[in-house]
Amino acid sequence: MYAATSPATHRASPRDWLALAVIAVPCLVYAMDLTVLNLAVPHLALDLAPSAAQLLWIIDIYGFMVAGALMLMGTLGDRIGRRKLLLIGAAAFAVASVLAAMARSAEQLILARALLGLAGATLAPSTLSLIRNIFLDDRERTFAIGVWIACFSSGAALGPLVGGVILTYFWWGAVFLAAVPVMLLLLIAGPLLLPEFRDEKAGRLDIVSALQSVTAVLALVYGMKRIAEHGPDLEAGAALALGLVVIGFFVARQKRLADPMIDLALFAHPGIGAALAINVLAMMGVMGIFVFISQYLQLVLGMSPLEAGLWTAPSGVCFAIGSMATPRLVRRWRAVDVLSVGLVAAIFGFLLLTQLRAEASLPVLMGAIVLMCLGLSPAGTITTDLVMRLAPPERAGAASGISETSFEFGGAIGIASLGSLVAGSYRLSMEGAALPAGIPATLLEPAQRTLDGAVTAAAKLPEALATPLLQAAHGAFSHAIDLAALACVASAVLALIVARTRLTRVR
Repeated sequence: MYAATSPATHRASPRDWLALAVIAVPCLVYAMDLTVLNLAVPHLALDLAPSAAQLLWIIDIYGFMVAGALMLMGTLGDRIGRRKLLLIGAAAFAVASVLAAMARSAEQLILARALLGLAGATLAPSTLSLIRNIFLDDRERTFAIGVWIACFSSGAALGPLVGGVILTYFWWGAVFLAAVPVMLLLLIAGPLLLPEFRDEKAGRLDIVSALQSVTAVLALVYGMKRIAEHGPDLEAGAALALGLVVIGFFVARQKRLADPMIDLALFAHPGIGAALAINVLAMMGVMGIFVFISQYLQLVLGMSPLEAGLWTAPSGVCFAIGSMATPRLVRRWRAVDVLSVGLVAAIFGFLLLTQLRAEASLPVLMGAIVLMCLGLSPAGTITTDLVMRLAPPERAGAASGISETSFEFGGAIGIASLGSLVAGSYRLSMEGAALPAGIPATLLEPAQRTLDGAVTAAAKLPEALATPLLQAAHGAFSHAIDLAALACVASAVLALIVARTRLTRVR
């Protein structure tokens, strides 16, 4: 049986628990930025008029820049100090949030979101590695990680609700400004309450490896987005090939370096490798599908941003409850069994989502959300705790960066892959739909690319043309969500297989 060694018992002090609160709040805001735009998409689409590819980049670029830079920031924190990196990231996050709020074009917003992603990448590994160093007692650390996971998962789920409330009273750019006071509070309280940790034996930082990781991620994403908008072509194939080649060079370089950005030996442990794979597979489904749930509520059911946010708010509650309950559950049952039951519940939730129909949308949707969120919530706490237990303390930053990268990369891949699947399915359905003659080409073309394009076009057409166009668009989008939900089922089933075959011997 594989097991982690336990340090001598050292109970946390009240100051340590207060430090956890200081760590947790910015994590909540950081995670909210992954989904806060979900409800603002229709509003910024009308204001900035982005193309279908630009719209996906606006949503995705934050998560992908986070994923590409997390490993770099994890190792950087080990070298310069984890508290110092956290405070630098908080300041940069506040500045980038203001830039995103002030964006006046799709290109400006994409750039601002990319800067937000780079700044956000400093927050996750710094906070998790600080938890690893502050909480030395196994049970207390598991609980602290549960709180950390709850903040991330509930923050991502509550992003649409917060966005809905803000959009009710302000313009779409205001959704970014909510992060500014939280980051300023962290800059004030952090130096007072958070201890500093660094690896005194850490080697030099390899910038080439960092550039390779970011290049590989962005090339792969661009290739998927290109296929979604234009179908398979030479440009998409070249981007995917570039991403795979750079990954190969990246892995080879890590094997040669005396101080690699990623310690490949960590992946050799069966528990760590399985935990990272489960993280990616679990997050692919839940992060990707919520983008389209928000669009369905607004653009198909006609809800306001606030109404849609209220209907998705239970997802955050379920994630928080599941994450906080997991440490207690794993004291009574094996962690792999708790994880497996949760994944089975999530599978049923994704299957229920395929039954989303106009006559019974909300009851079916809420049942699916509860099953999905409660089912997937134990995965984060269990796998993160496992990675941090097995990694040596001096590599806590690197290990936390790898763990968080698996979350962010899984979420970003889920948004991109499901976004590509939904966009491609919608486009094909609309191109084959029997639409009435008389719709101008300037309106028909965007209506066949995106659902918001169809809603915008319908508002400019007479009722005789608008009604069949919207019916076709709603049907195409519902069919696309069915396909996305089935893809999530496949991802969750694969995660369940990995858990049952690779984690049964890990204590």
